[in-house]
Amino acid sequence: MIRINLLGVERRNVKKAVAFDVGQRITLACSLVLVVTALGLGWWYWSLNETSTRLDTDIASAQQDAARLQTVLAEVRQGEQRRAQLQQRVALIEQLRSGQSVPAQLLDHVSRSLPDLIWLTDLKQDAGEVTITGRSTTLISLSDFVGNLGNGTLMKRPIEIVSSQVESAASAGAPSGPTVDVINFTVKAQLAPQGAPAK
Repeated sequence: MIRINLLGVERRNVKKAVAFDVGQRITLACSLVLVVTALGLGWWYWSLNETSTRLDTDIASAQQDAARLQTVLAEVRQGEQRRAQLQQRVALIEQLRSGQSVPAQLLDHVSRSLPDLIWLTDLKQDAGEVTITGRSTTLISLSDFVGNLGNGTLMKRPIEIVSSQVESAASAGAPSGPTVDVINFTVKAQLAPQGAPAK
């Protein structure tokens, strides 16, 4: 009689079913390498896509900032140009003011010296002497005018009132009504030498 051990055969078959041969192992290893590579490439593509999106957002915001800064820079340039123009004008005014002739300085000084209630009818300059004629309604205005003329450096002191005559407005041809006394005056002064201030 022949005995067959069936249990041993089953065990060998179980061992062979579980065990891989060399070709299957290489195939499994290659498959794992391919899966890991595909996963790595997928993650790399995703990270590049995220970086690209972030960079596109940064570029768009930088372009908006650049456009905004361009308008600010244009305003700054316009401001600098306006400032340069104003500085040129101020320099020109200062140059003109420093080069002003005596008649212009005299007119400026006389106009600044005029108080209220006084008006001038004539202003003459003959060499170094200035004669001013005018009218006033009060003697106080006339004395303020003479005092103001002497305050500057353009005329020498004393400034003398050559004549002052009181005349009523009715005699000067004014219509009937209340009469106002008007003082006709003449003032003479000597101009100070150029470059030397008056005392």
